[in-house]
Amino acid sequence: MSWRCGIIGLPNAGKSTIFNALTAAGADTAIYPFSTINPNLGVAPVPDPRLAALGTLLKPEKLTPTTIEFADVAGLIAGASKGEGLGNQFLAHIRDVDLLVHVVRGFASGKCPHPLGSLDPVRDVEVVETELLLADLEILSRQKLKLEKKVKMGEKAGAAALAALSRVEEGLNQGRWARDLGLSPPELEHLQPVPLLTLKPYLFVANLSEDEFQGGRHYKVLQDLAATRAAPLVPILGDLEAELQDLPPEERQEFLAGLGLAEPGIHRLIQESYRLLGLVTFYTIVGTEVRAWTVPHGTPLPRAAGRVHSDMEKGFIRAEVMNFEDLQKLGSAAKVKEAGRLHVEGRDYLVQDGEILLFRFSR
Repeated sequence: MSWRCGIIGLPNAGKSTIFNALTAAGADTAIYPFSTINPNLGVAPVPDPRLAALGTLLKPEKLTPTTIEFADVAGLIAGASKGEGLGNQFLAHIRDVDLLVHVVRGFASGKCPHPLGSLDPVRDVEVVETELLLADLEILSRQKLKLEKKVKMGEKAGAAALAALSRVEEGLNQGRWARDLGLSPPELEHLQPVPLLTLKPYLFVANLSEDEFQGGRHYKVLQDLAATRAAPLVPILGDLEAELQDLPPEERQEFLAGLGLAEPGIHRLIQESYRLLGLVTFYTIVGTEVRAWTVPHGTPLPRAAGRVHSDMEKGFIRAEVMNFEDLQKLGSAAKVKEAGRLHVEGRDYLVQDGEILLFRFSR
Protein backbone atom coordinates (compact mmCIF):
# COMPACT_ATOMS: atom_id res chain seq x y z
CA MET A 1 0.00 0.00 0.00
CA SER A 2 1.26 3.48 -0.83
CA TRP A 3 0.11 6.78 0.62
CA ARG A 4 -0.71 9.64 -1.69
CA CYS A 5 -0.75 13.36 -0.92
CA GLY A 6 -2.75 15.59 -3.28
CA ILE A 7 -1.28 19.03 -3.98
CA ILE A 8 -4.10 21.55 -4.50
CA GLY A 9 -4.46 25.33 -4.81
CA LEU A 10 -5.29 28.11 -7.24
CA PRO A 11 -3.62 28.22 -10.67
CA ASN A 12 -0.13 29.79 -10.64
CA ALA A 13 0.32 29.15 -6.90
CA GLY A 14 3.51 27.18 -7.63
CA LYS A 15 2.12 23.67 -7.11
CA SER A 16 4.06 22.10 -9.97
CA THR A 17 7.28 23.85 -8.92
CA ILE A 18 6.97 22.37 -5.44
CA PHE A 19 5.97 18.99 -6.88
CA ASN A 20 9.13 18.99 -9.00
CA ALA A 21 11.28 19.91 -6.00
CA LEU A 22 9.70 17.03 -4.05
CA THR A 23 9.92 14.36 -6.72
CA ALA A 24 12.33 15.59 -9.43
CA ALA A 25 9.57 14.59 -11.86
CA GLY A 26 10.01 17.44 -14.34
CA ALA A 27 6.32 18.40 -14.46
CA ASP A 28 5.31 21.33 -16.68
CA THR A 29 5.46 24.67 -14.84
CA ALA A 30 3.94 26.95 -17.48
CA ILE A 31 2.49 30.27 -16.26
CA TYR A 32 -0.90 29.90 -17.93
CA PRO A 33 -3.80 28.33 -15.99
CA PHE A 34 -4.60 24.62 -16.45
CA SER A 35 -1.19 23.71 -17.86
CA THR A 36 -1.75 20.61 -15.71
CA ILE A 37 -4.78 18.67 -16.97
CA ASN A 38 -4.16 15.12 -15.80
CA PRO A 39 -2.53 14.92 -12.35
CA ASN A 40 1.24 14.51 -12.27
CA LEU A 41 2.30 11.62 -10.04
CA GLY A 42 5.69 11.29 -8.38
CA VAL A 43 7.40 9.53 -5.50
CA ALA A 44 9.43 11.37 -2.86
CA PRO A 45 11.93 9.64 -0.56
CA VAL A 46 11.20 10.30 3.11
CA PRO A 47 14.15 12.14 4.76
CA ASP A 48 15.33 9.88 7.57
CA PRO A 49 18.30 10.68 9.85
CA ARG A 50 17.97 7.23 11.46
CA LEU A 51 18.45 5.49 8.11
CA ALA A 52 21.49 7.66 7.42
CA ALA A 53 22.88 6.72 10.85
CA LEU A 54 22.32 3.03 10.13
CA GLY A 55 24.22 3.50 6.87
CA THR A 56 27.17 5.02 8.73
CA LEU A 57 27.10 2.30 11.38
CA LEU A 58 26.52 -0.80 9.25
CA LYS A 59 28.01 0.37 5.92
CA PRO A 60 25.62 -1.64 3.72
CA GLU A 61 26.05 -1.76 -0.05
CA LYS A 62 22.50 -0.47 -0.43
CA LEU A 63 20.54 1.99 1.69
CA THR A 64 16.89 2.27 0.65
CA PRO A 65 14.57 4.95 2.09
CA THR A 66 10.82 4.58 2.36
CA THR A 67 8.75 6.78 0.05
CA ILE A 68 5.51 8.72 -0.13
CA GLU A 69 3.58 9.60 -3.29
CA PHE A 70 2.49 13.09 -4.34
CA ALA A 71 -0.11 14.00 -6.96
CA ASP A 72 0.03 17.48 -8.53
CA VAL A 73 -3.59 18.38 -9.37
CA ALA A 74 -4.57 21.22 -11.70
CA GLY A 75 -5.46 24.57 -10.12
CA LEU A 76 -8.97 25.05 -8.76
CA ILE A 77 -10.96 28.21 -9.46
CA ALA A 78 -14.24 29.63 -8.17
CA GLY A 79 -17.04 27.49 -9.59
CA ALA A 80 -14.87 24.36 -9.86
CA SER A 81 -17.49 22.30 -8.02
CA LYS A 82 -19.92 23.23 -10.82
CA GLY A 83 -17.45 22.38 -13.56
CA GLU A 84 -15.74 25.75 -14.12
CA GLY A 85 -12.21 25.29 -15.49
CA LEU A 86 -12.78 21.53 -15.77
CA GLY A 87 -13.19 21.64 -11.99
CA ASN A 88 -15.30 18.50 -11.65
CA GLN A 89 -12.54 16.47 -13.27
CA PHE A 90 -9.87 18.01 -11.06
CA LEU A 91 -11.88 17.48 -7.86
CA ALA A 92 -12.43 13.84 -8.82
CA HIS A 93 -8.65 13.43 -9.07
CA ILE A 94 -8.18 14.25 -5.38
CA ARG A 95 -10.98 12.16 -3.91
CA ASP A 96 -8.70 9.12 -3.73
CA VAL A 97 -5.72 10.86 -2.06
CA ASP A 98 -5.02 10.34 1.64
CA LEU A 99 -4.00 13.91 2.52
CA LEU A 100 -4.53 17.39 1.04
CA VAL A 101 -1.55 19.72 0.64
CA HIS A 102 -2.92 23.21 -0.04
CA VAL A 103 -0.29 25.43 -1.70
CA VAL A 104 -1.04 29.12 -1.13
CA ARG A 105 0.75 31.82 -3.09
CA GLY A 106 2.83 34.27 -1.08
CA PHE A 107 4.99 35.81 -3.80
CA ALA A 108 4.54 38.60 -6.34
CA SER A 109 5.75 38.14 -9.91
CA GLY A 110 5.20 40.12 -13.07
CA LYS A 111 6.13 37.08 -15.13
CA CYS A 112 3.58 34.86 -13.39
CA PRO A 113 0.33 36.83 -13.01
CA HIS A 114 -2.06 35.98 -10.20
CA PRO A 115 -5.30 34.52 -11.68
CA LEU A 116 -7.41 36.80 -9.45
CA GLY A 117 -5.36 39.92 -10.21
CA SER A 118 -3.79 40.54 -6.81
CA LEU A 119 -1.97 38.81 -3.96
CA ASP A 120 -4.39 37.97 -1.15
CA PRO A 121 -3.69 34.63 0.61
CA VAL A 122 -6.84 34.68 2.78
CA ARG A 123 -9.11 35.18 -0.23
CA ASP A 124 -7.22 32.49 -2.16
CA VAL A 125 -7.66 29.97 0.66
CA GLU A 126 -11.36 30.78 0.95
CA VAL A 127 -11.89 30.26 -2.80
CA VAL A 128 -10.35 26.78 -2.75
CA GLU A 129 -11.94 25.72 0.55
CA THR A 130 -15.38 26.87 -0.61
CA GLU A 131 -15.07 24.67 -3.68
CA LEU A 132 -14.11 21.67 -1.54
CA LEU A 133 -17.11 22.27 0.73
CA LEU A 134 -19.49 22.65 -2.22
CA ALA A 135 -18.13 19.52 -3.88
CA ASP A 136 -18.73 17.53 -0.69
CA LEU A 137 -22.25 18.93 -0.33
CA GLU A 138 -23.02 17.78 -3.87
CA ILE A 139 -21.79 14.22 -3.32
CA LEU A 140 -23.58 14.06 0.05
CA SER A 141 -26.82 15.14 -1.60
CA ARG A 142 -26.58 12.33 -4.15
CA GLN A 143 -25.81 9.74 -1.48
CA LYS A 144 -28.68 10.95 0.71
CA LEU A 145 -31.14 10.45 -2.14
CA LYS A 146 -30.03 6.82 -2.45
CA LEU A 147 -30.34 6.26 1.31
CA GLU A 148 -33.75 7.92 1.53
CA LYS A 149 -35.07 5.42 -1.00
CA LYS A 150 -33.68 2.53 1.04
CA VAL A 151 -35.21 3.91 4.26
CA LYS A 152 -38.60 4.22 2.59
CA MET A 153 -38.29 0.57 1.64
CA GLY A 154 -37.79 -0.30 5.32
CA GLU A 155 -34.03 -0.78 5.48
CA LYS A 156 -33.11 -0.06 9.13
CA ALA A 157 -29.36 0.28 8.57
CA GLY A 158 -30.04 3.08 6.09
CA ALA A 159 -31.61 5.28 8.78
CA ALA A 160 -28.40 5.46 10.84
CA ALA A 161 -26.34 6.18 7.74
CA LEU A 162 -28.78 8.88 6.68
CA ALA A 163 -28.51 10.52 10.10
CA ALA A 164 -24.70 10.58 9.85
CA LEU A 165 -24.80 12.15 6.38
CA SER A 166 -27.35 14.74 7.51
CA ARG A 167 -25.14 15.74 10.42
CA VAL A 168 -22.15 16.25 8.12
CA GLU A 169 -24.30 18.15 5.63
CA GLU A 170 -25.43 20.52 8.37
CA GLY A 171 -21.81 21.11 9.44
CA LEU A 172 -20.67 21.79 5.88
CA ASN A 173 -23.49 24.29 5.39
CA GLN A 174 -22.09 26.12 8.42
CA GLY A 175 -18.62 26.16 6.84
CA ARG A 176 -17.24 23.45 9.14
CA TRP A 177 -15.08 20.66 7.72
CA ALA A 178 -16.23 17.07 8.23
CA ARG A 179 -12.98 16.23 10.02
CA ASP A 180 -13.73 18.92 12.65
CA LEU A 181 -17.19 17.62 13.59
CA GLY A 182 -16.06 15.07 16.18
CA LEU A 183 -17.68 12.19 14.32
CA SER A 184 -17.99 8.88 16.18
CA PRO A 185 -16.51 5.60 14.81
CA PRO A 186 -20.00 4.37 13.74
CA GLU A 187 -20.65 7.68 11.94
CA LEU A 188 -17.27 7.47 10.19
CA GLU A 189 -18.11 3.94 9.10
CA HIS A 190 -21.36 5.17 7.53
CA LEU A 191 -19.33 7.78 5.63
CA GLN A 192 -16.90 5.27 4.08
CA PRO A 193 -18.84 5.01 0.79
CA VAL A 194 -18.68 8.81 0.45
CA PRO A 195 -15.13 10.03 -0.41
CA LEU A 196 -15.37 13.40 1.37
CA LEU A 197 -12.59 15.88 0.69
CA THR A 198 -13.25 17.73 3.97
CA LEU A 199 -12.70 14.53 5.97
CA LYS A 200 -9.07 14.20 4.84
CA PRO A 201 -6.02 15.39 6.83
CA TYR A 202 -5.01 18.82 5.60
CA LEU A 203 -2.00 21.12 5.70
CA PHE A 204 -0.96 24.43 4.18
CA VAL A 205 2.19 25.20 2.22
CA ALA A 206 3.10 28.88 2.03
CA ASN A 207 4.94 29.29 -1.28
CA LEU A 208 7.00 32.38 -0.51
CA SER A 209 9.52 34.75 -1.99
CA GLU A 210 12.68 35.27 0.05
CA ASP A 211 11.44 38.71 1.18
CA GLU A 212 8.13 37.26 2.38
CA PHE A 213 9.92 34.48 4.24
CA GLN A 214 12.05 37.03 6.07
CA GLY A 215 8.97 38.62 7.66
CA GLY A 216 6.49 39.66 4.98
CA ARG A 217 2.90 40.47 5.89
CA HIS A 218 1.42 37.82 3.59
CA TYR A 219 3.33 35.10 5.41
CA LYS A 220 2.13 36.44 8.77
CA VAL A 221 -1.47 36.45 7.56
CA LEU A 222 -1.12 32.83 6.45
CA GLN A 223 0.35 31.84 9.81
CA ASP A 224 -2.66 33.36 11.57
CA LEU A 225 -5.08 31.68 9.18
CA ALA A 226 -3.48 28.25 9.60
CA ALA A 227 -3.72 28.66 13.38
CA THR A 228 -7.48 29.30 13.15
CA ARG A 229 -7.83 26.16 10.99
CA ALA A 230 -5.71 24.10 13.41
CA ALA A 231 -3.77 23.00 10.33
CA PRO A 232 0.04 22.85 10.04
CA LEU A 233 1.73 25.47 7.85
CA VAL A 234 5.00 24.67 6.07
CA PRO A 235 6.85 27.64 4.50
CA ILE A 236 8.67 26.85 1.25
CA LEU A 237 10.66 29.10 -1.07
CA GLY A 238 9.45 27.24 -4.14
CA ASP A 239 11.75 28.66 -6.82
CA LEU A 240 14.81 28.42 -4.59
CA GLU A 241 13.94 24.84 -3.57
CA ALA A 242 13.74 23.90 -7.26
CA GLU A 243 17.19 25.43 -7.85
CA LEU A 244 18.59 23.46 -4.90
CA GLN A 245 17.95 20.19 -6.74
CA ASP A 246 20.73 21.08 -9.20
CA LEU A 247 23.35 21.70 -6.49
CA PRO A 248 25.70 19.15 -4.87
CA PRO A 249 24.67 18.23 -1.27
CA GLU A 250 27.41 20.30 0.40
CA GLU A 251 26.50 23.42 -1.60
CA ARG A 252 22.82 22.92 -0.77
CA GLN A 253 23.64 22.98 2.94
CA GLU A 254 25.67 26.17 2.54
CA PHE A 255 22.86 27.81 0.61
CA LEU A 256 20.28 26.87 3.26
CA ALA A 257 22.50 28.03 6.10
CA GLY A 258 22.71 31.42 4.41
CA LEU A 259 18.91 31.64 4.70
CA GLY A 260 18.94 30.49 8.32
CA LEU A 261 17.46 27.09 7.45
CA ALA A 262 18.61 23.74 8.80
CA GLU A 263 16.94 21.71 6.05
CA PRO A 264 14.96 22.20 2.83
CA GLY A 265 11.31 23.13 3.24
CA ILE A 266 10.31 20.12 1.14
CA HIS A 267 11.84 17.84 3.80
CA ARG A 268 9.60 19.42 6.41
CA LEU A 269 6.62 19.05 4.09
CA ILE A 270 7.27 15.32 3.65
CA GLN A 271 7.80 14.80 7.38
CA GLU A 272 4.65 16.74 8.28
CA SER A 273 2.62 14.79 5.72
CA TYR A 274 3.98 11.55 7.15
CA ARG A 275 3.02 12.63 10.67
CA LEU A 276 -0.51 13.69 9.73
CA LEU A 277 -1.11 10.36 8.01
CA GLY A 278 -0.25 8.55 11.26
CA LEU A 279 2.59 6.54 9.73
CA VAL A 280 5.60 4.90 11.39
CA THR A 281 8.88 3.61 9.98
CA PHE A 282 10.53 0.27 10.64
CA TYR A 283 13.78 -1.10 9.22
CA THR A 284 15.06 -4.40 7.87
CA ILE A 285 18.66 -5.53 7.48
CA VAL A 286 18.81 -8.24 4.83
CA GLY A 287 22.12 -9.22 3.28
CA THR A 288 23.84 -6.07 2.04
CA GLU A 289 20.74 -3.84 2.18
CA VAL A 290 19.31 -1.71 4.98
CA ARG A 291 15.81 -0.61 4.10
CA ALA A 292 13.12 1.60 5.61
CA TRP A 293 9.43 0.66 5.38
CA THR A 294 6.19 2.51 6.13
CA VAL A 295 3.12 1.20 7.95
CA PRO A 296 0.23 2.92 9.76
CA HIS A 297 0.57 3.34 13.52
CA GLY A 298 -0.88 0.28 15.27
CA THR A 299 0.11 -2.25 12.59
CA PRO A 300 0.61 -5.85 13.86
CA LEU A 301 3.80 -7.67 12.95
CA PRO A 302 2.34 -10.05 10.32
CA ARG A 303 0.92 -7.14 8.34
CA ALA A 304 4.26 -5.32 8.56
CA ALA A 305 5.94 -8.48 7.26
CA GLY A 306 3.51 -8.37 4.34
CA ARG A 307 4.90 -4.96 3.38
CA VAL A 308 8.22 -6.68 2.75
CA HIS A 309 6.74 -9.70 0.95
CA SER A 310 3.30 -11.30 0.89
CA ASP A 311 4.83 -14.74 1.61
CA MET A 312 6.25 -13.40 4.87
CA GLU A 313 2.79 -12.41 6.08
CA LYS A 314 1.25 -15.76 5.11
CA GLY A 315 4.00 -17.78 6.79
CA PHE A 316 4.71 -15.42 9.71
CA ILE A 317 6.07 -17.14 12.84
CA ARG A 318 7.67 -14.41 14.94
CA ALA A 319 9.99 -11.40 14.72
CA GLU A 320 13.18 -10.40 16.48
CA VAL A 321 12.87 -6.75 17.47
CA MET A 322 15.57 -4.18 18.18
CA ASN A 323 15.23 -0.49 18.94
CA PHE A 324 17.21 1.90 16.72
CA GLU A 325 18.61 3.77 19.74
CA ASP A 326 19.92 0.52 21.26
CA LEU A 327 21.67 -0.51 18.03
CA GLN A 328 23.16 2.95 17.59
CA LYS A 329 24.40 3.02 21.20
CA LEU A 330 25.76 -0.55 21.37
CA GLY A 331 27.10 -0.76 17.81
CA SER A 332 25.94 -4.19 16.63
CA ALA A 333 23.01 -6.61 16.73
CA ALA A 334 25.16 -9.10 18.66
CA LYS A 335 25.83 -6.57 21.41
CA VAL A 336 22.16 -5.60 21.56
CA LYS A 337 21.33 -9.28 22.11
CA GLU A 338 24.08 -9.68 24.74
CA ALA A 339 22.66 -6.68 26.63
CA GLY A 340 19.23 -8.32 26.70
CA ARG A 341 17.72 -5.55 24.58
CA LEU A 342 16.59 -7.76 21.70
CA HIS A 343 13.11 -9.20 22.21
CA VAL A 344 11.07 -11.77 20.31
CA GLU A 345 7.44 -10.92 19.54
CA GLY A 346 4.48 -12.75 18.03
CA ARG A 347 1.42 -12.04 15.90
CA ASP A 348 -0.28 -9.56 18.26
CA TYR A 349 2.68 -7.22 18.72
CA LEU A 350 2.19 -3.74 17.24
CA VAL A 351 5.13 -2.23 15.36
CA GLN A 352 6.66 0.86 16.98
CA ASP A 353 8.37 3.70 15.13
CA GLY A 354 12.12 3.18 14.68
CA GLU A 355 12.24 -0.56 15.31
CA ILE A 356 14.54 -2.89 13.38
CA LEU A 357 12.75 -6.14 12.59
CA LEU A 358 13.98 -9.58 11.58
CA PHE A 359 11.02 -11.68 10.46
CA ARG A 360 10.93 -15.44 10.87
CA PHE A 361 8.48 -17.20 8.57
CA SER A 362 7.75 -20.55 7.00
CA ARG A 363 7.99 -20.89 3.24
